[in-house]
Amino acid sequence: MDIDPAEPAPAARAEPTVHEPVTHEPVTHEPVTHEPALAPGTPGEPAATATDKSGANGTAADQPAPPAKTSRTGRNLPVAIGVGAGLGGLVFLTLLTVKATFLIYVGAAIVIALTELSSAFAKRGITIPVIPVAAGGAAVMTCTYWLGARPALAALALTVVAIFAWRMPAGPAGYVKDVTAGVFALLYLPFLASFVFAMLVPDDGPRRVLTFIILTVCSDIGGYFAGITLGRGGRHPMAPVISPKKTWEGFAGSAAACLLAGVLCVTLMLHGHVWQGLLTGAAAVLAATLGDLTESMIKRDLDIKDMGTLLPGHGGILERLDSLLVVCPVIWLLLYLFIPVH
Repeated sequence: MDIDPAEPAPAARAEPTVHEPVTHEPVTHEPVTHEPALAPGTPGEPAATATDKSGANGTAADQPAPPAKTSRTGRNLPVAIGVGAGLGGLVFLTLLTVKATFLIYVGAAIVIALTELSSAFAKRGITIPVIPVAAGGAAVMTCTYWLGARPALAALALTVVAIFAWRMPAGPAGYVKDVTAGVFALLYLPFLASFVFAMLVPDDGPRRVLTFIILTVCSDIGGYFAGITLGRGGRHPMAPVISPKKTWEGFAGSAAACLLAGVLCVTLMLHGHVWQGLLTGAAAVLAATLGDLTESMIKRDLDIKDMGTLLPGHGGILERLDSLLVVCPVIWLLLYLFIPVH
């Protein structure tokens, strides 16, 4: 069940249990109060003690368990932040040391995301030819980095042919459906991810990739905090049918964060102009929003809540890649046009 990011779940009140009737005899030690004891954590009210007002002894088993600390989106925020920081730390560690380790990191994430997508499709009776998609996708990404665009395009075309042939032994029933899903998975995951490899090729490639990642992360963070502060109650939902939690207030926060990050990254790391940074940030927030809505649309169509459960507080790997996959080719193109490759 989706929880609105601007509306916290109500705290449960524990009803008092009366073990014996309250007498009207005067009490010498303390006055009798008729207010029921509330559950611990209720704002502005005292917590119930081990011995209630009627004199009945309470035990630890009678006390309600304290609720887990979650954010207004229903996520365990400390865990989610820790997982996100760990993933980001691996990006910096691999990207700023040896490029090959970053390529392996990206390739592993794409393989896991492909497994999640295949499992999600299988719930609707759709079979993705995982082996040719994974092998061909690896060829596309490798060719993009080591050999260039033309060999990568050839690898992409050959992979599509391989998908056609791989599915034939299973018979004609569902052939079009499975082959179409395989081509979709190939384009959605390894093909879009190959633009990260293309972005990394120049000497300033690590800074270009960092710009792309920072912009996407700023879109997520800016949208999250604006959504839970300015968009309380979901006052202006952006796409209620696709993603009920997404509001125009959150989009405004994403836009502000991306514009600022675009100016800083393009001018300081890539020595571009302010207007180039503004255009790059604006394109990033539009692409990130489209990527998030696209993944939400896929989940709605498949009638699932999350693509996976690998990352606590996030869901699956694909939940973290949805925006990155769509932002990547957009930022690659703009930086290719704005910043000369030496």
